Amino acid sequence: MTDRSDRDAAPSQTLSRGIRVLEILADAREARSIDEIARELGVHRSIAYRLVRTLESHRVVARDAAGRVALGARLAALAAGVAHDLQAEALPELTAVANDLGMTCFLAVLDGDECITLASVEPRHAVASVAQRPGARHSVSVGAPSKAILSTLDPHEWPVDAPDSLRADVAVAAERGYATSHDEVIPTVQAIAVPLRLGSPHRPAAIAVVHVARADDPDAVAERLQRSASVIRAALHG
Repeated sequence: MTDRSDRDAAPSQTLSRGIRVLEILADAREARSIDEIARELGVHRSIAYRLVRTLESHRVVARDAAGRVALGARLAALAAGVAHDLQAEALPELTAVANDLGMTCFLAVLDGDECITLASVEPRHAVASVAQRPGARHSVSVGAPSKAILSTLDPHEWPVDAPDSLRADVAVAAERGYATSHDEVIPTVQAIAVPLRLGSPHRPAAIAVVHVARADDPDAVAERLQRSASVIRAALHG
């Protein structure tokens, strides 16, 4: 006889695994095979296949001709509903910054102990730029956007037990008004970020640029980001 708690747990496990598939694909730099997804999930291939087929039926994942799996276009439509007002006000400014500086510009928010990219714009005419896909996430203990966000919070509000090196970086960011990072989230990639002080009900946020070559004048880049942060904040608070 099946205990009721077992019946209740099964759908939760399936849902958790389905969400984990989306996280695996969001973290990946390229499409994943069913076998690769199964290995990362720690499940049999048949279970991974059923999960992918279900997600595919809702168009949040898609498979190419070789059967490899990537996030689907429908997911972008769903993601657009997250903090819709913030994204709507931020996108014109992200676009302006990206084209002014020739760097990818993005909006990040704090979510638990992670920093998640909500929206990103690549420069229109740059020869090469760094891709920063919406949905990308990393620990709040690394990266310029994380430091910029933490600089607006009291240390007791931080979602992580920060090492001394992070506390020192955040202190510097708080003093000068922007944060920097290099080789922390993606090898060779550097970032500059400023906090986006929005207050309740918005999550702590930051806007940032990512680039490979060292910025000639980080202060000037930060000043440009701060102007856009002010525009976004004013638009949201009327």
